[in-house]
Amino acid sequence: MSFDLWVTLITLLGAVMLFATEKLPVDIVALLAAAVLLITGVVTVEEGIAGFSNPAVIIVGCMFVLSSALQKTGALDALGRLLAKGGGSSPGMFCMLVMLCVVPVSAFVNNTAAVAVFLPLVIAAAAARKIPASRVLIPLSFASQFGGVCTLIGTSTNLLVNSMYEKSGLGSFSLFEFAPLGLLLTLAGIAYLVFFGGWLLPARRAEQLTDVYQLGEYVTELRVMEGSPLIGQRIGETPLSREHDITVLEIHRATRTLMAAVGETVQAQDLLLVRARPDKLLAVTTGLKLEIEPEFKLRDETIRSKDVKLCETIVPPGSPFIGRTLAEIRFGQKTGVIALAVQRTGQVLREKLSSVRLRIGDALLLLGEQAGIDRVRAEDGLLVLNELEAPVRQRGKTLLALGVFVLVVVLAALKILPILVGALGGVLVLIILRCLRPEQAYGAVDWRVLVMLAGILPLGIAMQKTGAAQTITDVVLRFAGRDDPVALLAAIYLVTAILTEFMSNTGAAVLIAPIAIATAHSIGLDPKPFLVAVTFAASTSFATPVGYQTNTMVYNAGGYRFSDFVRVGVPLNLLFWGLSVYFIPLFWPFVARP
Repeated sequence: MSFDLWVTLITLLGAVMLFATEKLPVDIVALLAAAVLLITGVVTVEEGIAGFSNPAVIIVGCMFVLSSALQKTGALDALGRLLAKGGGSSPGMFCMLVMLCVVPVSAFVNNTAAVAVFLPLVIAAAAARKIPASRVLIPLSFASQFGGVCTLIGTSTNLLVNSMYEKSGLGSFSLFEFAPLGLLLTLAGIAYLVFFGGWLLPARRAEQLTDVYQLGEYVTELRVMEGSPLIGQRIGETPLSREHDITVLEIHRATRTLMAAVGETVQAQDLLLVRARPDKLLAVTTGLKLEIEPEFKLRDETIRSKDVKLCETIVPPGSPFIGRTLAEIRFGQKTGVIALAVQRTGQVLREKLSSVRLRIGDALLLLGEQAGIDRVRAEDGLLVLNELEAPVRQRGKTLLALGVFVLVVVLAALKILPILVGALGGVLVLIILRCLRPEQAYGAVDWRVLVMLAGILPLGIAMQKTGAAQTITDVVLRFAGRDDPVALLAAIYLVTAILTEFMSNTGAAVLIAPIAIATAHSIGLDPKPFLVAVTFAASTSFATPVGYQTNTMVYNAGGYRFSDFVRVGVPLNLLFWGLSVYFIPLFWPFVARP
């Protein structure tokens, strides 16, 4: 084995381990892999940076912008209103309504953007029907993936595999080539979730946000007694926060409720709603002449008032808050809103929230006036979940944004313009006609995804160039045999699906696609059916909340546990596996290439 081959295999193994363990962000792992291959000379400089000019990367970036334009101009709100006012009072019928609304949108719009639009609406509509959100949010996430495999532009993975297919000089996929199999799997997935969801999907989400975030022991009321040293001091100057790590949330004074701004002066008989550890409360009651209200019982209504709102938010993919703390982004100063708790993968964080580094899917419980909540929504860093009021839309631009998007799709479908040219032209038209400002267009792009795509592509080049893909293929063929292409197809699909559950879906596609091409060449068959298997397996991740970003988005919002995704997702993965292995050869025959 050559030096280059050894380096490629070791880099491949290291990338898989880092992707799976999440020790580093996926974009950093991809760049690290590219750097190793460049430094060791396995790939040339031109090959190492080729990903940044790859058509798939540019198309994905353009689709982020086009999807954002549909979202910001309110072009998707009609479907949201259908969810809010439509039929479906039973959990099964409402679940089906949600999926039927999401699938056609996610076939053309970025999955995470589609889920970001529908997530608050689905939660509000479910609450109005008294249906637990946990009965419909997993179907929402899964349906966005169903739609994503129906078209070439449905997911970045589809575009990436198509780009690798083109680079191999063997052909390419058309815009709607995946539609027959995609629609078949969509129908099967919807039927599965409607008929078996009642047994498999949990119904455990508590209605009270204060219960969900387990604030009962951490939030209480303190009465300011006569003679307290706090009287006459501003909230920000009291020893409560500076010395005892106690946060004053509200001041109840006579018939008024005041948000506890740092400049508000404490008065005798004020009732302070505070967040603190129980041991901290005991330490301040005597020395500062504060009295714990014995009849206090925390409910959502205790915190909410005519002027003060309690709301739940999540950190969506692409948020500028990812990897940063609330203190670093000066969240409280900018919005005037207080963070009460953070929920992450089933755990609730209540202490030192200002120093918690936010991650995708983190759910934050916020307290603030309506104006502050509106500022949170306008920041685009957090997605407000449990308020039905829609953000301000550019209503006059709705038809224009929708028309540009439809035109891009039609031109690509009729092959009048390449997808890249049409998408790039569509973005420019939207900016020139002021559907989006340039800074909004830049902000709409999830640059981590683009960097990850561009960084991981050199690894795929190295696998083909050094023969690493062929080496792995030889091992596979030695064990699986060469005589049964259906068995090889099943193996490639299964390995891709397993990798996708524990690492980046695009990373899994880049690793397996060269192997799929090499496998087809080794047995003299067309690589297209094998690449279709890679595409579908990598674009549908149901068994874990970390395998796909839409699963992560609904994880905390639905109050799910890891086991919920395993219970619901594993049978669905197996169903898709069986149907794909049976139908792929029918739609894309194993025809030997001349």
